[in-house]
Amino acid sequence: MYLQFLKKDFLRNRIIYFMAVPVVAYYAIFHYFPMYGAVIAFKEFNIAKSIWDSPWVGFEHFKVFLNSYYFWRLLRNTLLLNVFQLLWGFPAPIVLALLLNEIRLKWFKGIIQTVAYLPHFISVVVVCGMVVDFTSRSGIITDLVVWLGGSRTALLSDAGNFRTIFISSGIWQEIGWGSIIYLAALSGINPDLYEAATVEGAGRFKQMQFVTLPGIMPVVVILLILKIGHMMDVGFEKVILLYNPNTYETADVISSFVYRSGLTGGEYSYSSAIGLFQSLINFILLIAANGLARRTSENSLW
Repeated sequence: MYLQFLKKDFLRNRIIYFMAVPVVAYYAIFHYFPMYGAVIAFKEFNIAKSIWDSPWVGFEHFKVFLNSYYFWRLLRNTLLLNVFQLLWGFPAPIVLALLLNEIRLKWFKGIIQTVAYLPHFISVVVVCGMVVDFTSRSGIITDLVVWLGGSRTALLSDAGNFRTIFISSGIWQEIGWGSIIYLAALSGINPDLYEAATVEGAGRFKQMQFVTLPGIMPVVVILLILKIGHMMDVGFEKVILLYNPNTYETADVISSFVYRSGLTGGEYSYSSAIGLFQSLINFILLIAANGLARRTSENSLW
């Protein structure tokens, strides 16, 4: 019965199924098929042998990582960077979208949007180069710090400054691009709700509080769940472009450690085990966040 229904549905919507083939093939070839390589996390991988011919070691690499000197430092730095990004970086596009929604001059709104979107299209390498130059001893940000009463020093050489610089530069680069989805959600709110609120005497702030925010809340909840599902992820590209041995204490994260261990140190099995551990924690956080959202609101991923 089910096969007959599937056959009829395929014949009725065969064009749509054919359009989905490239997408399915992409994820199958580049995302799911390579997952078989994760088995080297449980082996002592020898590059001269195949993955399957390398000897099994079980959970040995996981034990070594969990008992290593670097484990707690990496876990702390990874979580703190993501928590700060969640606290400051996640609300920033929402605030920008709400502010843009209140602008009535279309030409001015267009200018602000264009200026806010542009940093997203700048390469991470270029952005990091700009950050390094601006925070050097003679950089413009350092000059501002000195003008405010601080001392002249290379800001990125101080471990205490890394998180602030990392988070603030990320907000600057992504705030405009991240606001697009919220602006789309705002455009879907029924204008009659604003008219009704106006009739009831609600000002623009009250309208934002009782109409706008509830209208975009489903989108906010979904994106928040997805963000929590990546709490153990920090893009290693930006980290390795900004950090140095002086800032390892606050800048070294799991992703950068995997990069150094795997590509630089050649410890493929060890780095794969760390990456698998990181993905497992992300999966658990995603399930927990979705369950909490489902219990406390009507919005969830599933």
